[in-house]
Amino acid sequence: MIRLHKPRLRQLRIVALATTGLLVASALVAPASNAQTVSQAAPAPALTNTIPGVDEIVSSPNLRQIANVPKVAPLDATNSDIAFQGKYAFAGNYNGFVIYDISRPSAPTVKARVLCPGSQNDISVHGDLLFLSTDSSRSDDSCNSTAQGADVKGSWEGIKVFDIKDKANPRYIKSVETACGSHTHTLVPGKNNKTVYLYVSSYSPRAEFPDCQPPHDSISIIKVPLKKPTDAAVIAAPNLFPDGGFPGSETGSATTGCHDITVYPAKDLAAGACMGDGILLDIKNREAPRVINRVRDEVNFAFWHSATFNNAGTKVIFTDELGGGGAATCNEAVGPNRGADAIYDISGRGNARKMTFRSYYKIPRANADTENCVAHNGSLIPVLGKDIMVQAWYQGGISVWDFTDSANPKEIAFWERGPLSADRPVGGGTWSAYYYNGHIYSNDMVKGLDVLELNDWRTWTAKLTRYQELNVQTQPSYLGW
Repeated sequence: MIRLHKPRLRQLRIVALATTGLLVASALVAPASNAQTVSQAAPAPALTNTIPGVDEIVSSPNLRQIANVPKVAPLDATNSDIAFQGKYAFAGNYNGFVIYDISRPSAPTVKARVLCPGSQNDISVHGDLLFLSTDSSRSDDSCNSTAQGADVKGSWEGIKVFDIKDKANPRYIKSVETACGSHTHTLVPGKNNKTVYLYVSSYSPRAEFPDCQPPHDSISIIKVPLKKPTDAAVIAAPNLFPDGGFPGSETGSATTGCHDITVYPAKDLAAGACMGDGILLDIKNREAPRVINRVRDEVNFAFWHSATFNNAGTKVIFTDELGGGGAATCNEAVGPNRGADAIYDISGRGNARKMTFRSYYKIPRANADTENCVAHNGSLIPVLGKDIMVQAWYQGGISVWDFTDSANPKEIAFWERGPLSADRPVGGGTWSAYYYNGHIYSNDMVKGLDVLELNDWRTWTAKLTRYQELNVQTQPSYLGW
């Protein structure tokens, strides 16, 4: 049961940040077993009382909002993920997607709104193509479909493909049905520049669902010929858990598929967040990814949600979406190690690579019991010599944190709104917070697109890196030292 109380006024406490040089941190760790389990972690600092008033915006001095574009009908449903290309941001919404012109980050404009219902509408882009995930059972594959039970054989879920050459007028050109739909998908560039692949993640099979049968220990791989995208089709469904995934517990989800996969194409590596398991994959053969290491956290993780590598590919962050994104978990009752990030160091080479747990990270501010707050989508900030990322925490706001020292992560910036309600739980907050070409873009579930500016001496080198295209789960590399 959620305890209700009126949020107290924020008492900002400015923490003096010690000056340090840009150092490259490296740590060798002993190889982990093939199914390493986390049993304990170092104590984390206590939460601070930092609950703002309803809709009050508060932040550290080095992070400020410079723009907001509210949602409008008919795309006034829940906002979801974001992708980027050139001067455009592509923002998913449960009713479709919006294309923003962000050539002036302080004044984004809407280039197009596309109505095409089908949650979550997870989104990615490549060249003139946009891909959209549908993970709600629909009457057909059109953008005029209606909800229909997954127990009906004729129902449809999967991937929709749009031609976005004309950004003002996207065209729907192809659909591909996938087993159990597409909760998320990850774009994986082929090695011949003629093909892209989509690794489609989905879960929760049921015996009465004809197109989503248990045990569903697989992902779907869609091959998209770039010269003829209308030939896109499922070409493989590799079983990632032939011996079965985590069977579940009172505190942790059973593995019945994957929630999300992040690939690092330059290193032929991927990390899968698969409900009850975290996995490391070799993706040298894009059509046949192989699991090379698996970890579990039977103490503190409830739902393995997403993953982020550091630039060197020697660490991976897994997030735990405790409560499914709808619960108030950033409070003293839940504590610092649940609904958090887990930092793993990667050691070894080739098939001998192992992930070793180092520590947890969670925002150090208490949220109201009316606020849904938990670790969610974020991206690496391309800082030279350090491991720093920005991350969404739903109504916990946006956190910028440094994990250069894997065992001692620390927050260096934050921004958040107060709760949507002081009296009752109301879902909202930032779904995705990503760094792209000098700014942070946040797709708030309720409030729309936020643009933020980070001014911090520790991150200034990120402004030297510019991407022409960014799908965060297709992690790019950048110049390091």
